[in-house]
Amino acid sequence: MNSIVADAAQRLANRGLTIAFAESATAGRLMAEFSLTPSAGKILKGGVVCYDACLKEDILGVSPTLIQEYTPESAEVTEALARCLKDFIASDVQLAVTGLPRSGGSETPQKPVGTMFVHFLVSGKSIGIKERFSGSAEEIIEQTVQLAAQLILTHLL
Repeated sequence: MNSIVADAAQRLANRGLTIAFAESATAGRLMAEFSLTPSAGKILKGGVVCYDACLKEDILGVSPTLIQEYTPESAEVTEALARCLKDFIASDVQLAVTGLPRSGGSETPQKPVGTMFVHFLVSGKSIGIKERFSGSAEEIIEQTVQLAAQLILTHLL
């Protein structure tokens, strides 16, 4: 079990908070990691894996115009996923992830493979992070899981 994820899950449990995930690039890895923690039954509400852009639109209601303007892997779409998730799954915390762990998405010289976006909503706070990781797709996804857990630890003092 990932220790930073376990710490983040415990922090959520200590505060009596629940969490839901909207995952694109991580394809359910975040929720799977959180499900392995001792606090899972207290904190985990559920999640949506919306790898393809049509699911971002059809299931969570992200605007197709927003996706066309900014691409499915962008800070703007990741924030929209988190906000739409709040209406889809009742939870105290919403966390959304998109990004480019491998080629074949919307990569550009300004947004190369390894660019990942995480957006976190809790108690009126809206926090977005863009980070560029290196390594294999699996390593990039694992680093993104670590980043998301750290985001929870940092903002739930």
